[in-house]
Amino acid sequence: MADYTFYTNPMSRGQIARWALHEVGADYEQVLVVWANKPTAFLAANPMGKVPTLVHHSDKGDKVVTEAAAVCHYLAEMHPSANLLPHDEEMADYFRWLFFAAGPVEQAITAKNFGFDPTDPQQQGTVGFGSFERTMGALERHIAGGEYVCGERFTMADVYVGSMIDWGLNFGIMPPNMAFVSYVERLRGREAYREAKRIDNDLIERSKQ
Repeated sequence: MADYTFYTNPMSRGQIARWALHEVGADYEQVLVVWANKPTAFLAANPMGKVPTLVHHSDKGDKVVTEAAAVCHYLAEMHPSANLLPHDEEMADYFRWLFFAAGPVEQAITAKNFGFDPTDPQQQGTVGFGSFERTMGALERHIAGGEYVCGERFTMADVYVGSMIDWGLNFGIMPPNMAFVSYVERLRGREAYREAKRIDNDLIERSKQ
């Protein structure tokens, strides 16, 4: 049995988790989830029926991890030799921007997709992201300040934050400013990124046949 069972669909946030799996060199078995007929074992692991869902077959029993940001950090913790965890001086940026991307950035993108753009100060104070422009501006300023989320060294935070920006640029939702474009170009050059994308892109193409 592989170390991990990876429930995913190529047209989903599962792409983020697959990249993380390849960054740490994890031994995993994928189970493709079809929305209309979700496997019983998958629903038992994650009653929400959402992907990615990762089941770690550890020596202390099966451990279920959901939510793409959590999957990314969990894999970094389970594979410390991959050197993707933050050093002490990197921890503030690592956790701040990992959760910023999982919270305000995702909320801002979702709101924009559904045509919700809070302009009233009271609304902006209530929603977690304030406004799309403020969220994008904060992220851009940080990304422009270094090569990666934690400065000059790639960490697992880049898998999640980078995936959000990569997706946002591909679908024309996030502004194609120089900081975002240059950052994503660096990430796309990573072998683990290319390996994971080849698998998911091939699965997408096969699903169209």
